[in-house]
Order: sequence, then C-alpha cells, then structure tokens
Amino acid sequence: MTERPDSLLLEGEIEVVGRMPWSSNATLLVTVQGDDGVAKAVYKPGRGERPLHDFPAGIFRREVAAYELSAWLGWDLVPATVVRTDAPHGPGSLQRFVEADFDAHYFTLYESDEHHDQLRRICLFDLLANNTDRKGGHCLLDSTGHIWAIDNGLSFHHQFKLRTVIWEFAGEPMPRDLLDDVVRILDEGPPERVAELLDPLEADALQARARAILAEGHFPVDETGHRYPWPLV
Repeated sequence: MTERPDSLLLEGEIEVVGRMPWSSNATLLVTVQGDDGVAKAVYKPGRGERPLHDFPAGIFRREVAAYELSAWLGWDLVPATVVRTDAPHGPGSLQRFVEADFDAHYFTLYESDEHHDQLRRICLFDLLANNTDRKGGHCLLDSTGHIWAIDNGLSFHHQFKLRTVIWEFAGEPMPRDLLDDVVRILDEGPPERVAELLDPLEADALQARARAILAEGHFPVDETGHRYPWPLV
C-alpha cells in the first residue's frame, strides 16, 4: 500500500509562494512547515475553481479521491493529497509537489519502452476513475524514474466521459496483476475513503466501471477519434 500522507501535509502551516502557470483554476505553489520540516506542495482552493456545467463545485475533493483510489489499489500513481479546511484561501486540496523533469511529458515518456508498464497503469487508472482530462503534461517523471499522474480533478463522473492522450495501448490485454487489484473493488465495494468524497451515484459508477473493465480485459479503442483532451499537453 502507498504510504499515507504525513503530519506535515495534514497539519503543517501553509504559506503561499505564488500561482502555478497555465492552470484554468487557481493552482498555488505553497510551502508547508511543521515540526517535521518544510516541503513544497500544490494547493487548489475550492473558491478558485471555474464553474463547470457538468461537474459540481468542489473539484478539489476529486483530486483527493484520485489519490485515495491510487493508494487503496497500491499503485502509487498520485502524489499524497489531502483536504485542508484551514488553508489560506479556504478549503481545498493540498498535494505533495513533485520535483520532476518538466520537459518530459506523456509523448516523450512513451518513446522509451522502459516507461510503458507505468503508463499502462496510468491508462487503466484513468479508465477506472473516468478521467475526462488526461493531458500529456499530467504525467511527471521524477529523479528516480517514477511517473506520477497529477491533475485528476475532472474524474469520477457517473457518466462515461473519458478523455485522454493515452491511446497507444488500445486493443492490448490489460496486465493481469492490475486486473487482480481491480477485482477488489467488486469484492469489497468502493473504497470507503473514496466514497466519502463522492456522491453515492458516482461511487456506484466506480464499481460499475470496475465490472466493465474486468469483463472486457483489453484497453479500449477510440473509434470516434474524439476522446482526446485539448490542449494535448
């Protein structure tokens, strides 16, 4: 299982450094300081969200739900993310900042076969979470070679809305070990920490997607050519 967020992320004092560029919603780089030291994090306040016609307010909770799902599956894809109600601009999500090669993105990472297994895991995760906005720049490569999936707020809608740049694995069998993890959602039900952050219909839809993934067993093919986000990176 992925390690739970530490006390620094949960309780540390938050100081805003500045706004992150190229974000449609308010996305702030902050420092978090406490007895355990100081660290950088990404803070997304609910009050800075742009209203959407197909998602309710509180997108930041879906960022946390994505982390909780990744952690529950043991896939270690989403950096530790928590809800902070005492943050400087009101309640929002706080996610550990990833020190990454910001020149790298999905399309450059795919060029190396050594990354394919990690990218397949992100692809399956996005199917399960129903990610509607997986851009290439949302795949971050850290100094250890680990790929992190960030910007997961537009996920978990009860209607199928998948939009992603990851289609290179279309038609391939899904890895058996990953499917074995997905089986747990049917055996145990939606993870409690995830269900708490969604409405009941969305939690039920997560379980329905797990059932559909297991029944199909192959990565889907986009026959429409429309299931891409914009911009791509």
